[in-house]
Amino acid sequence: MQNKEKTNNGGTYKKAIYSGTFDPITNGHMDIVRRATSIFEEVIVAVAKSERKNPMFSHEQRVNFAKEATKDLEKVTVVGFDILLVELATQMKINTIIRGLRAVSDFEYELQMGYANSSINKDLETLYLMPTLKNAFVSSTIVRELIMFNGSFCHLVPKEVLKCM
Repeated sequence: MQNKEKTNNGGTYKKAIYSGTFDPITNGHMDIVRRATSIFEEVIVAVAKSERKNPMFSHEQRVNFAKEATKDLEKVTVVGFDILLVELATQMKINTIIRGLRAVSDFEYELQMGYANSSINKDLETLYLMPTLKNAFVSSTIVRELIMFNGSFCHLVPKEVLKCM
C-alpha cells in the first residue's frame, strides 16, 4: 500500500494519523500536530476511546477538545475511534502513524507498539516526532493531576480546550 491517493485534479497527497487518548489534548500534542502538518498534506488526529485507561473526560468530550484545538489548522481532521489503530489506518488507506516522544522512557513503549503495528500491516510506518523543548515535559497525566488537585494547568492546554472545560 502506498501513502498516496489520487485527488480530483489528478495530483497526489500524503496523509498520516496521529492517535492517542488525548485526555485532554495538551500543548505538547498540538506541538506534534503542527509539526506533522509541515510534513504531511493531511493529518488525522484520531482520538481513541480507551475505556481501559479510565479517562477523566468522556470520549465525546475528548473528540470535541481535539476539534476545538485544531479548528484553525486546515490540514487537520479529527476522528474518534474504538478499533485497533492498524484497522483504522487500513480503512482510511493511510500507512503512516505519527507518535510523539518526550523522553527515553516513551521510546521503549512506542517502539514496541510500532513493531506490533507493522507485524499486523507490513506497509505501516511509524514516524516519531519530538516536541519542542518547552513542551517536552507536558503530558495529559500531568494535566489531569493538576486538575484533580486544583493546580494551575492553563498554560499546558490550548485556550480553545480551556473554553470547553
